Amino acid sequence: MRRIDLLGVDEVADGEMKMAWVDGTDQVLVINIGGEVTAVQGVCSHEYFELDKGFLTNGTLTCALHLSRFDLVNGEPLDPPAEEPLAVYPVVIDGDRILIEVPDGPLEISES
Repeated sequence: MRRIDLLGVDEVADGEMKMAWVDGTDQVLVINIGGEVTAVQGVCSHEYFELDKGFLTNGTLTCALHLSRFDLVNGEPLDPPAEEPLAVYPVVIDGDRILIEVPDGPLEISES
């Protein structure tokens, strides 16, 4: 397992999301809702589009390109056209830093 430092806790305010880069190539979207920090893959599983351009509502994330909506707990698609879930990464808060804990090797990303 490896821990990847993404952002400072103070960089993602309540109700906001911010993109972080892993290994210079993979995008991870960090979301703070009520102090609960979530990390998901940064691009839509339906078609390549950066999810930080989308919007948050009631525990879901909607992609601005085709309006696919995803559950932030498990990444499951709630509205088409997306059929594949988003990868959700385990978050670890270490002091004032937000990290994800993932298996060694390439970051898991769902794509259709």
